[in-house]
Amino acid sequence: MLSSKLTLNNISEEEIKGKRVLMRVDFNVPIKEGRVADKTRIVKTIPTIKRVMEMGAQSIVLMSHLGRPQGQRKEEFSLAPVVPVLAGLLEHERGETRWEISMIIRGPTGEQL
Repeated sequence: MLSSKLTLNNISEEEIKGKRVLMRVDFNVPIKEGRVADKTRIVKTIPTIKRVMEMGAQSIVLMSHLGRPQGQRKEEFSLAPVVPVLAGLLEHERGETRWEISMIIRGPTGEQL
């Protein structure tokens, strides 16, 4: 049975505190020469990420995609260029980084790629 869409408006702090939170974000941003060309979509996620952090999440797993790779792994569709932008924005917002920001990619059988 599918559940209703969960938003921060209908989730209590008690439900998040100490938990690992999976968050779907839209980081489908233009990449030029290996760098994020427009960080607007990333910037728009910061208040939500920050709120979940403030609610006491143990960790936040961000899930996104880039482009339309047609089911194939292609380096041009890597979200790696987003990581330093996101880290910089969270540092700017918090004045420090107390959370490690990293990118782990796993294949269909769970192996780390």
